[in-house]
Amino acid sequence: MTPGVRMYAVTDPATAEVVETYPTATDAEVTAAVDAAHSAAAWGRSSSVAERAALLRRLGDLHAEHQDELAASIVREMGKPLAEAAGEVGFCTEIYHYYADHAGQFLADEPLDVTSGPGSAVVRRSPVGVLLGIMPWNFPAYQVARFAAPNLAIGNTVVLKHAPQCPATAALLEKLFAEAGFPAGAYVNVYATDEQIADVIADPRVQGVSLTGSERAGAAVAETAGRHLKKVVLELGGSDPFLVLSTDDLDAVVDAAVAARLDNTGQACNAAKRFVVVGDLYEPFVEKFTARLLAGETGAPLSSVAAAENLGRQVDAAVAEGATLHSTGRRHGAHFPAGVLTGLTTGHTAARQELFGPVAMVFAAADEDDAVRIANDTPYGLGSYVFTTDPAQAERVADRIEAGMVFVNGVGAEGAELPFGGVKRSGFGRELGRPGIEEFVNKKLIRTVV
Repeated sequence: MTPGVRMYAVTDPATAEVVETYPTATDAEVTAAVDAAHSAAAWGRSSSVAERAALLRRLGDLHAEHQDELAASIVREMGKPLAEAAGEVGFCTEIYHYYADHAGQFLADEPLDVTSGPGSAVVRRSPVGVLLGIMPWNFPAYQVARFAAPNLAIGNTVVLKHAPQCPATAALLEKLFAEAGFPAGAYVNVYATDEQIADVIADPRVQGVSLTGSERAGAAVAETAGRHLKKVVLELGGSDPFLVLSTDDLDAVVDAAVAARLDNTGQACNAAKRFVVVGDLYEPFVEKFTARLLAGETGAPLSSVAAAENLGRQVDAAVAEGATLHSTGRRHGAHFPAGVLTGLTTGHTAARQELFGPVAMVFAAADEDDAVRIANDTPYGLGSYVFTTDPAQAERVADRIEAGMVFVNGVGAEGAELPFGGVKRSGFGRELGRPGIEEFVNKKLIRTVV
């Protein structure tokens, strides 16, 4: 990093103006963060599940009380439409309350049927200690909640490195954790560099790492963690297929498709990005979908000028390979107009990439088998969407899709109780639901013979 340049900065995506900077942590400050989390691990081992659940409930309440402040910070840092930012904070409240309500059930001793001799056995779930969380910019509060809520419920402690463009939200979140009553060190925000984070992963007191971000970042973190025998959970990119197989209400399907593509201005790992439409539905779908997608764009900028420039390079490359771009807007700064790419096959470079922005790719499929083939012909495997009027087909296709999640006849159907995660190059491990509390936990066998 160039001397005098601050890595953590709030840059208004609409104007590219740097409006606030935060000092990057010194090596001593990073060490102090791990020291604090390690010291707080004693709290995690000695407190009861009920005590930790009460803190999570209060934290959820605080997110609701500070919803406007958090939402405004998110909009300022990464350009999300205000209503969506408020919805993100509301989802955080649901997540913290969910684990407050269910931690006791999830962490209760699990009796085992002993068939190998006399006596009894249980599996007791207990904390492993300090965890490192590395979070992205696209959902600055929600991504933290997915990681922090279940792990604090267990009694693990958290060192949190947020995205460099979200330092203000990171500071506000740390303040809410303290206000909720978590002890010092239970949740520590640190403005660290990548090099410092590599040292944190190597620290023997750190027991695991969770990262949500790019493939490149995930590979680097997994490599470092592997050298030091640390468990990782990775939620990486996605190019989720949206299969249209049959319908008795094409308008409703198109509305769902537009919502699935434009959420967070198209900047969501699990957004629908590749629309696969069978047979005679293709032409009417493309006509309606294109019109509504172009009319439905919010006018919000992407997260940065760099993000818009990268998306532009991908779209231009697709057109150069023979795809057709349908768009009426003008690119400027971080603003990127909604668009639809047609004339694509799985041989196009763009078909194997993640387009992070309001541009959709539409593929024509001959039939169900061809649609599944197109859907699975991707290095990614995060989420997917299947729309059909045939329940047997829905079950059959859902089983054949190579992804961590399949949503049938609906979008925006995520919930705090539903596990989130992928396969292939979309990462591994799960967050949310019961699986989300099982990732960083010591499942200790206690076998009593007499």
